[in-house]
Amino acid sequence: MHKASMAAAAGLAAIFSSTGAMAGKDLDNIKARGALICGIGQGTAGFMLQDSQGKWVGLDVDVCRAVSATIFGDSEKVKYVPLSSQQRFTALQSGEVDMLSNNTTETLTRDTALGLDFTAVTYYDGQGFLVNKKLGVKSAKELNGATVCVAPGTTTELNLADYFRANKMTFKPVVIEKVEEVRAAFFSGRCDVYTNDASSLYATRAANVPPPAKAEDFIVLPEIISKEPLAPAVRHGDNQFADIVRWTQYAMIEAEEYGISSKTVDEMLKSDNPAIKRILGVTPGMGKALGVDEKWVYNIVKQVGNYGESFDRNVGKDSLLKIDRGLNNLWTKGGLQYAPPIR
Repeated sequence: MHKASMAAAAGLAAIFSSTGAMAGKDLDNIKARGALICGIGQGTAGFMLQDSQGKWVGLDVDVCRAVSATIFGDSEKVKYVPLSSQQRFTALQSGEVDMLSNNTTETLTRDTALGLDFTAVTYYDGQGFLVNKKLGVKSAKELNGATVCVAPGTTTELNLADYFRANKMTFKPVVIEKVEEVRAAFFSGRCDVYTNDASSLYATRAANVPPPAKAEDFIVLPEIISKEPLAPAVRHGDNQFADIVRWTQYAMIEAEEYGISSKTVDEMLKSDNPAIKRILGVTPGMGKALGVDEKWVYNIVKQVGNYGESFDRNVGKDSLLKIDRGLNNLWTKGGLQYAPPIR
């Protein structure tokens, strides 16, 4: 029995070493095109927003850049397509975009019924409520009879109905598709409450309050009413491309865990740590297993940064939003960000 197992293992090793990862049609199309087409949101500070030069920046944008770095060795070979919550799944299903990185919550039905695959969670979030301080509300339990601004075709809309029903409260929904119009409706007083993922509410408060009002005039209520694991999505059918997107996120987490940053990555190439040598391709094999260059993780970290760098720069302590790492800290620091080993 042992000999048979050894023989089987040897056979699998021979197949692996001779073929490596098999490319699928989506990945082939991306390579032939010379660019990744990434579906992002329409504009949320910290996650996806155009800067003063018209360049897209943010945590979700960094995911696209990192995938580009994995495939091409260049983080800038990306075309960004802004999509509303109602457009996003159709755009991915039809092939208009190669992947989604736009604060999309992974759910069972989305993962099974839409012909999509979700990859690694890039941000652990939860739904909250933003209100004007003038409303005098301290808790979501005090929102009975409120008018609530919400985007259609989202888990947010469904969670809202569930929460009010469970707490025997009523509400009047104000359903608006475009994010800038939802915000405008809320700030103009058309609705009492704006509900969305808490990260988006903090972004809205930090970057979108119209003068003369100020950010401190608005509060995010303490209740978090849902689990919102936000993850990139790809189409069913190209396992290698899905693996690349998934392991790109894992690589950014692994890099942070091992202290490999954009500032230290060149020095880390000299490390004697076997894990770091595998991660950075000094010891070859991991790139071949994924079907990409052995320097794929080096390229990600050098050009985009590790997960902590991206988080801090876009939504964390070095950003306008100042969102605490919380659940998005490494597992070694009490968070949920945990990557399988690159080996």
